[in-house]
Amino acid sequence: MSGGIEVHADGTAAFASANVPAWHKLGTVTAGLMTAEEALREAYLARWNVRTLPLTTTELSDTGVRTIEVPGHFATVRTNPKTGNTEPLGVVGRQYTPFQNEDAADFLNVLADEAGAVFETAGSLYDGRQVFLSMRLPEAMMVGGTDAHVLYIVALNSHDGSGAYRVVVTPVRVECANTARAAIKKAVSSFSIRHTQNGLSRVAEARKALDLTWAYCEEFEKAAARMIEAEMSLIELESVVDALWTPPKGDSKRALKNRATRWAQISHLFTNATTQADIRGTRWAGWAAITEYANHHAPSHGKTPEAKAVRRAERVASGELDALMSKAFQLTSV
Repeated sequence: MSGGIEVHADGTAAFASANVPAWHKLGTVTAGLMTAEEALREAYLARWNVRTLPLTTTELSDTGVRTIEVPGHFATVRTNPKTGNTEPLGVVGRQYTPFQNEDAADFLNVLADEAGAVFETAGSLYDGRQVFLSMRLPEAMMVGGTDAHVLYIVALNSHDGSGAYRVVVTPVRVECANTARAAIKKAVSSFSIRHTQNGLSRVAEARKALDLTWAYCEEFEKAAARMIEAEMSLIELESVVDALWTPPKGDSKRALKNRATRWAQISHLFTNATTQADIRGTRWAGWAAITEYANHHAPSHGKTPEAKAVRRAERVASGELDALMSKAFQLTSV
């Protein structure tokens, strides 16, 4: 399973994406926007009929096989969408109420009906134990009037009792288990619902909680606008880079070479990259150069260019760079 995506016995992957393929190249890419029904169908999330069954164990003794019930514990199971077989997902307590994938999609539809969001990705992780559905919001955060930062509403549900049903608003496009984790880490606002009988009736509460997103967006746009108006010299940028990647002590040739290579790439992005054309010489350009280097140019392990590209994608998605990017923003913002 690449990135945790469930792959069925016939080779089909339980993942769907609107218009744009995911980095792992699995699943179905639709030509156009997806409705809730299409997202569920294309990602093989429909008609799972997740349910609980009494949990039992067996004991083999000289007198034969004895079945023993485990009080207060139940197994969650699903109907496999490909084979029709009943499959175990996890162990839960007496109060646990399964939320169907259809319920999660309906919740997102109602939550986002006023925002005009459209379904972007959907998928099953770890053989159905977790699922995700995401919607892209129609209005992006705009920086400097031209640099758009898209936001997504993502529903993350577990069928194995490992976590609550969560709805987050995040700038991360969820495509696998790693990006699901990154979405939670980078969520600008979130709302959790326990698996109880009336859990999914709390749409109004969720909408109120997620309204905090718009306040965040406004503050982010203001900070970015100030950075675009503030000049930044190469000397200032180099001091930020040294604060992020501590300069080597001593005369290790390899360490000095790595520092020189890193600075050459970041300074080139800052002064020459076409992606900096409209923001050249600003603190926002400094932040963008560091971000582009860390996400796309920093060294990564792998025997082939393709393997290195996948490793970079995983590094970004897994949240490995979160602390670095947060510190970089603090050091370049005004």
